[in-house]
Amino acid sequence: MHCPFCNHPDTKVIDSRDTQEGRAIRRRRECEKCHARFSTYEEVEIFHLLVVKKDGRKEDYDRSKIEKGLRRAFEKRPAAEEKIERILGEIEYALHEKHMNEIGSREIGSLVMEKLKEADDVAYIRFASVYKSFGSAKSFRKALETLE
Repeated sequence: MHCPFCNHPDTKVIDSRDTQEGRAIRRRRECEKCHARFSTYEEVEIFHLLVVKKDGRKEDYDRSKIEKGLRRAFEKRPAAEEKIERILGEIEYALHEKHMNEIGSREIGSLVMEKLKEADDVAYIRFASVYKSFGSAKSFRKALETLE
């Protein structure tokens, strides 16, 4: 592992811990040259999964797309980073458990919505407003009512 600060090729692991309920490992590392410390995360790589878009196109599953949406939804929310990582792990675990080669983007979106609803009401509404493309106050109000 190269040091992100000085690019030295040798680093040592100082500490390792399970995260995301045992689905990932957080390693605390130290550069042997500049002694800077940093963390790395190791996760099981999800099997090859194709996402079928609304228009029928297929593309490779990309974790960063879900993460980007979650980050926008959780902006300025308490404990956002832990919740985002937990939700990402739970979504990928659920996708892996389906043992499918293809999945619809709507199914992934629904899974994200379900996890957000459990984790944070405000983040859920933020995500839903973009995902469901609220066109009126009525549709926004309807989403709020599902929380109550």
